[in-house]
Amino acid sequence: MDDSVRINLERRLPKQAMALVLAGGRGSRLKQLTDVRCKPAVYFGGHFRIIDFVLSNCMNSGLRKMAVLTQYKSHSLLRHLQRGWNFLKSEMGEFVDLIPAQQRVDENAWYRGTADAVYQSLDIIKAVRPEYIVILAGDHIYKMDYARMLADHALSGAGVTVGCIEVDRKEAKAFGVMAIDDSKRVTSFVEKPADPPAMPGKPDRSLASMGIYIFTADYLYKMLEEDIQMPGSEHDFGKDIIPKAVSQGQVVAHFFEDSCVYNSEKVPAYWRDVGTIDAYWEANIDLTATVPELNLYDRTWPIWTYLEQLPPAKFVHNKVDRRGEAIESSVSAGCIISGSVHNSLLFSNCRIHSYTEIKGAVLLPGVVVGRNARLSKVVVDRGCVIPEGMVVGEDPEEDAKRFYVSEGGVTLITPSMLARLNG
Repeated sequence: MDDSVRINLERRLPKQAMALVLAGGRGSRLKQLTDVRCKPAVYFGGHFRIIDFVLSNCMNSGLRKMAVLTQYKSHSLLRHLQRGWNFLKSEMGEFVDLIPAQQRVDENAWYRGTADAVYQSLDIIKAVRPEYIVILAGDHIYKMDYARMLADHALSGAGVTVGCIEVDRKEAKAFGVMAIDDSKRVTSFVEKPADPPAMPGKPDRSLASMGIYIFTADYLYKMLEEDIQMPGSEHDFGKDIIPKAVSQGQVVAHFFEDSCVYNSEKVPAYWRDVGTIDAYWEANIDLTATVPELNLYDRTWPIWTYLEQLPPAKFVHNKVDRRGEAIESSVSAGCIISGSVHNSLLFSNCRIHSYTEIKGAVLLPGVVVGRNARLSKVVVDRGCVIPEGMVVGEDPEEDAKRFYVSEGGVTLITPSMLARLNG
């Protein structure tokens, strides 16, 4: 195919598409970190929220018609979107619509599955008159050009295209797993199988769905109308809609590597499901590397967000035993550091008092660490005040009595946990 034809498709198709971001998940695997917020609203990377990545992918791909479907604990998310994503021009056909669960089908039931969430918003979607509908999960970290996937979808003639990525077979139990033929036509699709099928010639790898679907609009409407009438359906894309579309020969696969926005040729395609405390801690700490796999400094593919106006970070005192320092760390605006910070990521407005030692820590906004405290391999939730002299991360058994300790040895500290310690 002529390159000019494809380039024209990549420029034109995003304007004919609408993105639906599914942001209603409970995020229970993040434990107490999602007690007061849904997973897409969880902080990430110094001053972002997780949902900022998928919305920024839409923006940078030229996909400016977006709707965010929410359900559980959505206040923090809605407030963030209202503050940080209100700059689009509606007169230019650009918008981020916020669509809470509306009980349109049954006044006694909220969304019963991902497909039901879209079905209950069909009147809103149809009013926009998109030719293509891009369905996205709002809780993953990656950079991707959806325009390339849209072009592949249009050229394939299929009803739906599924974004996919190779994963370790042991990890594939948490994903939809598919098999494809030589033309990338999906021949089978199983949601979260107990024994994931391996890829041909790769016994330790499986081809997993990323939760990214592009539908031709009319085909999606038809599938949803049929599904809502189907007895026993869970009204879920991975469990019901996609397997049925596979049986009709209407599904093709799109490899993430073909549309990933890379840091450089030397790093692999970056995609993370930060759905556990261990994965969340690791992905944040990875950003402190000299050359991290995820480049947040790339001005050609910026990550948009809401930023409070704050003064720069400050490091105070310069004595042998009392020196504010941060080594191999990322420190956000508004922070004042008087202690020692190593291999850590600090969000905005943190206060690190004198004689503290912080190693491998992810501190969310507004955390205060008292004098002589020592923190290692921790995630500290927003607004926590760590008492003077508290030690966390050196005695797992003692930590588990007070806080949540993950399988990987990461300690999560929240304000409610600290409040219980104080009686």
